[in-house]
Amino acid sequence: MKVSRIPDPFEKARKEKGIGHMNDQEDHVQMVLGLKDVRKTAHNWKTFQSGGSEIGRIVIPSEQKIRDIRQIPFELDPPEHGEYRQLLEAWFKRPQEAGYQKKLEQQIGTLVHEVLKKDSVEVVSEFALPLQSRALTLLLNIPYAESELWIAWGVHVFRSETTALDKDKANVLYKYIDDRIDNATANPGDDLYSVLLDTDINGRKLTKEEIKGILVLTFAGGRDTVINMVTNTIAYFAEHPESLQKLRDNPDLIGRAVEEFVRYFSPLTQMGRVATEDTQICAHAVKANSRVSLCWASANRDERVFDTPNDIVLDRKLNPHLGFGFGHHKCLGATHARQVLRTLIQVLIANVATMTVLEYKENIEDLDEFKRKVGFNSIQVKFNRLS
Repeated sequence: MKVSRIPDPFEKARKEKGIGHMNDQEDHVQMVLGLKDVRKTAHNWKTFQSGGSEIGRIVIPSEQKIRDIRQIPFELDPPEHGEYRQLLEAWFKRPQEAGYQKKLEQQIGTLVHEVLKKDSVEVVSEFALPLQSRALTLLLNIPYAESELWIAWGVHVFRSETTALDKDKANVLYKYIDDRIDNATANPGDDLYSVLLDTDINGRKLTKEEIKGILVLTFAGGRDTVINMVTNTIAYFAEHPESLQKLRDNPDLIGRAVEEFVRYFSPLTQMGRVATEDTQICAHAVKANSRVSLCWASANRDERVFDTPNDIVLDRKLNPHLGFGFGHHKCLGATHARQVLRTLIQVLIANVATMTVLEYKENIEDLDEFKRKVGFNSIQVKFNRLS
C-alpha cells in the first residue's frame, strides 16, 4: 500500500510512554494512546468528563470560539446523557430497516453509475461529499433535494480553506438549523426536526436550544468522518483490486471488511475529555481541569491487541476497534455510517471492475508531536465498469 496507506505515527510513543502531548489553541492536551488505557479513561466519566460549563472544549481542535450550543448528548455525562440518548436511539437505528437500506442502495447506485460515465472524478468533492449529503437526507427523513444545499457548503462544516475554525461558516449551519426548526414548528411532518419538537423529556418538551444541539451534532459529527471513510475506501480498492474481487467472490465477508476499514482508517483521530480532579494515566500526572485525548486512531493500531495492526485484513475475526468510540458515548450515528460503507461496497462489487488513481493530495493532521494522515484533500480516480 502506498496511496491508501495510513501510517501509525503514535507507535513509538504508545510503546514507550503510553501517552503523547499536543497544544490546541494554547491549551495543553495529554493524549492517551493504548487501547486498554483509552477504554479505561472513556469508561471513567466521573473523572474524565464530557459535560461541564465549557461548551466545545472536548472537541480537538476546541470549538469554544465558534460554538455556544451544547451538542446533545455528546457534551453531557450520565445520568443526563442517558436520558437524551434513550430518546434518540430508535431514530438512529432506522438504517437497519429494509426500506431505508433500499433507498440508500438506490442513492449510491445512481452515484456510481454517474461516475462510471466520466473519464475521472475527484472523489472527495464529487463522490464522497454528495454520497454523505444524500445519505443524510435519509437519516433526517427529509427531501432528497435538500442535499444539494449541503453539498454547496463544501466538505467541512466548521473549516474553510484559510482557517481551521471558521465562525462565519459555522453560523451558516446554525442559521440553517434555526430556520428548519421554525419551519417544522409551523408545518410539522415526519422529519427529525418535527419528531424532536414533539418529544418529551422529564415531563416537558425539548427546548429549541436542545433540539438545535442535537441537530448540530448530527450535521457536524457525521460529515468529515463519513467523507474520509468513503474516500479512503475508494483509494484502497483502487490500489488493491484483488480485495474488491475477494469481496465479490465472498460477499459474506463484507461485514468484517466494514469493521476493518473503520479500524484501519479511524476517520476520527481523537476526542477529548476534561479531568475533574488530579489523577494519573499510565503513571503520568493529570491535573484537574486539564484536557486529555482519547486517541482512537492510536488505540486501533495497538500491537498488544491486533495482529499485524498496520495491515488491512478483510476477514479479521477479532476486531475490538474503537473507531466509533467506546462506552456510553459510543457514536450515535454508527449504525448509519456502517450501513453507508456496507452499501457502498455492495454497489462497487456489483458494478465496478477496477479503479485507477490518477493523482492525489494527502490530508495530514498536525498534532504537534505527531503528524497523521487522515485521508485526502483531493484524489482523482477513474472508475472502470464491470462487464
